[in-house]
Amino acid sequence: MTSFDHHRRPLVIGIGGTTRAASSTERALGFALRGAQAAGANTRLFGGTFLHSLPHYAPEQAHRTDEQLELIEAVRHADALIIATPGYHGGVSGLVKNALDTLEELRADERPYLDGRAVGCIVTAYGWQAAGSVLTSLRSIVHALRGWPTPFGAGINTLETRFDTVDTCSDVKVVDQLATVGQQAAQFALAFNAHRTPDAAPLAGTALKEAQPARLLHAV
Repeated sequence: MTSFDHHRRPLVIGIGGTTRAASSTERALGFALRGAQAAGANTRLFGGTFLHSLPHYAPEQAHRTDEQLELIEAVRHADALIIATPGYHGGVSGLVKNALDTLEELRADERPYLDGRAVGCIVTAYGWQAAGSVLTSLRSIVHALRGWPTPFGAGINTLETRFDTVDTCSDVKVVDQLATVGQQAAQFALAFNAHRTPDAAPLAGTALKEAQPARLLHAV
């Protein structure tokens, strides 16, 4: 992408879910993506099934699977992201973290990692303590990837809130919170890109084969 078309809708990528089909995490992410759509964005979801197809990211290996390349290219062209993770033992799930580790392949881009992009953060957890601590952890990961966490992040206690279908949630306040996450991601993309000039727009990225040896700058 060599310039930003000010007449097109921004692209917001959703990354999140679990290995369980119809997880609360993925359904919460869906609500947020619909909020982004309502704010004027196009969206694309990389849910739990897709994330489960990604191999463990191995920076020393030159070969990338088709699924890894699909995720990398989608994020490369994204104007904003929304990341949703369950809280597992006080941290981000391995499934979601592996997807974020895969974005190390963006390190040599002119717009590296998540630079210049808003990132909405969502955590689902069985209890308020885990929801709060994991949301803080996810925001730290986004900072390490040079992204801009949206001012509002959603922590959802699934002990109290149910997502019985993709379109239903037992708590209307949670629906509003998730919509806010999506709206802020889309609105940031619209505002940020409105001030970009063609000369300042990012290139699609340096070829992976020309990149420097991988360094997991955002890993701990």
